[in-house]
Amino acid sequence: MSNQELARDLGFLEAYTLGLGTMIGAGIFVLPGIVAEAAGPASMISFAIGGVIALLAAFSLSELATGMPRAGGSYYYVNHALGSFFGTIIGFGMWAGLMFATAFYMLGFGQYLLNRPSTALTVVIAALGMSAVLVAINFRGVKETGSLQNVIVLFLLVLIVLFITVGLFAVDGGNLDPFAPHGWPAVGATAGTVFVTFIGFEVIATSAEEIKNPGRNLPLSMIAAVVTPTILYVLVMLVSTGTLPVPELAASDVPVADVAQVTVGTLGSVAIGGRTLEFATVGSGIMIIGAIFATISSANASILSAARVNFAMGRDRILTNWLNKVHERYRTPYRAIFATGFVILVLVASPLPIGTLADVASFMFLITYALVHVAVVVLRRADPDDYDPDFRIPSVLYPTVPIVGFVTCLFVLVQMGEEAATLEVGSASVSLAPLSWVQVIGLVTIALSILWYRFYAKERALSTTLIGEAVAPTDEPESKDAEYRVVVPVANPETQRPLIAHAAASAASQDRPGELVVVNVIEVPPQTSPAQIEFEEERVDRQRTLLDNARDVAGTLDVGVRTRAIVGRNAGTAILSVIEDEAADHAVLGWAGERRRRDVIFGSTIDPILERAPCEVSLVKSPTETPGSIVTLAGEGSNAPVSARRAAELRRSFPETSLTLLNVQSPSDDPGVDPLEVGQETITEVATAAEIDSSEYESRVIVDEDVRSSLLGAVATYDTVCVGATGTSTVAQALYGSIPQEVVDKTDGTVVMARSENRTPRTFKQALIQRLGGRSPPAKSDE
Repeated sequence: MSNQELARDLGFLEAYTLGLGTMIGAGIFVLPGIVAEAAGPASMISFAIGGVIALLAAFSLSELATGMPRAGGSYYYVNHALGSFFGTIIGFGMWAGLMFATAFYMLGFGQYLLNRPSTALTVVIAALGMSAVLVAINFRGVKETGSLQNVIVLFLLVLIVLFITVGLFAVDGGNLDPFAPHGWPAVGATAGTVFVTFIGFEVIATSAEEIKNPGRNLPLSMIAAVVTPTILYVLVMLVSTGTLPVPELAASDVPVADVAQVTVGTLGSVAIGGRTLEFATVGSGIMIIGAIFATISSANASILSAARVNFAMGRDRILTNWLNKVHERYRTPYRAIFATGFVILVLVASPLPIGTLADVASFMFLITYALVHVAVVVLRRADPDDYDPDFRIPSVLYPTVPIVGFVTCLFVLVQMGEEAATLEVGSASVSLAPLSWVQVIGLVTIALSILWYRFYAKERALSTTLIGEAVAPTDEPESKDAEYRVVVPVANPETQRPLIAHAAASAASQDRPGELVVVNVIEVPPQTSPAQIEFEEERVDRQRTLLDNARDVAGTLDVGVRTRAIVGRNAGTAILSVIEDEAADHAVLGWAGERRRRDVIFGSTIDPILERAPCEVSLVKSPTETPGSIVTLAGEGSNAPVSARRAAELRRSFPETSLTLLNVQSPSDDPGVDPLEVGQETITEVATAAEIDSSEYESRVIVDEDVRSSLLGAVATYDTVCVGATGTSTVAQALYGSIPQEVVDKTDGTVVMARSENRTPRTFKQALIQRLGGRSPPAKSDE
């Protein structure tokens, strides 16, 4: 399944209409009265500002989407570039923003359905009822909603164009004066309110894998999908504020319908079958119908998007995957949908004004897009190997676009809210100035996200931050020299000899000369100067003996050897420093095979090496000098070829041994699929990737319903088992609940756990030290 790819069948027009469908929605029907009261006729400028902010975000999102086309949209980009701390904030922010937006849409639905204020009990009941219906629809996964949504969008687009066309003739210039009755700061603050109408355009970015020629079509379609509704929204506000005086518009519960009644009313009436049909009534009724469909459509899309954010957060272990459980019958993430629906119902029933709901939704997405701009800069500077976007912000606009985009988002955030928040405590009143309630709610949401990260996600989430690489970009790696270098840390005299034998087997099997670098580290506490180790003669003598023995062992294996005696604060980071300094190709480490919570996963010494070593790494449990019968698990994991290569190296260095590539398959319900053939094909693919000749190994395929038990039973008959570490991040995912860990736990013989090259980005702290010229404490070596 991991090799599947999506068909690229969306051209410019399809991508454009996809984005436009998320932008032509409820906001334009519900907001005119709210924003006209806040900023007067100048509220049309607020829409223009919101459009510009969205346009800047579209440039950054276009680059990120073509460079990292993954589910999760802005959340994924920020989490990947800035790390799980900011990913947690954005994930919860987007989820909250979508729920606040849905509550806003639903109250707007109630207003247009009943032509009453959003605070009316009947409106709230109607909003709660429709919210429950939409949650039920998403729970059942009704496929027809997608087609219905397309029809609704087309209907709304035609409706808005007709509204503008007819309405422009009814505009009274006198209604536009004064243009900005509350001053320009109010216009800026209102830009935050209207931004809720722009939060859906990134649906194009999340479809990047399906777009033809994404380097061209994705940015063009996204820009067009932002510009088109911006123009329409500005014109709708021009017609609305130019037709009705601001006080009347602000007092209306169905503002667009009331404007349509006036504008279309100029056309008079028509007699049909002896009855008079007033165009004013028809125009108002059609706009009410349009608003009802728009609010339903927008709310439905938001609920669906919220569930997808949950999925992405669960995939990155920021949220528990419990929320992503799929219903057995309907195949929908029902828990995420119900959790989202519950919060929406609470928000609808809450005393928060409808305008505040829109403001908070906008606030959270402005935070999101501000960090999206930062993510672009970080990725440009870090330049990771897997970031190669088909579209890049043109050089004449970079870094201007992300910088201006970030600043404008922050500017609007600072301006949001009409007045300072005030708490009533008994008879006393406590002002939270200069913060407004919108800002307070937004900041509380961020604070709760940080607490969630601190107490839940920090130890579980995948570490992907590239901030350190952006602060101090890594120089281009130097080309490997003529020698294949293997670093071997030694500490236990009992396992030293066989561990070196494993490392020598790797070095000797290459097509270039091999060299071992044997390392021993003496740890000293912060209170002790490394130079003071000379007073601990016993520890120094033990280190010297270990390294002398290492030279003797390596000398019998016909492999060059150097030793390094290190004194440092932390053995793991000291060994990592040696690996980087030696430009090692491979690191071989002894491992007890135990997992202790206090040692994270593999042990406090090994973890930093697995986290950051840029070379291949092998963990060897219970090493022996004669590997005997060797088996390697030939599966579909990314590290399976590395494991097979380690096994083949042992086979070549110890001719008396045997090598088996093992694959276990479950029976297939498809009579046209032979599990034995599938298993053999997998073995052949792994052997080819590991550059193992067919004469060097035997193939073994087992077909059994209980794959796990069969595999564990099979490997128990071999002396040495080689397995590939599982997961995309070795430290974050390897071993937990995996078959490799069970192999380690239940195998009495030697187990080699192998992973491929892995260059985990530096932390911000590490990069800052490098940028400021700091270096790790100097290592004390015997050379």
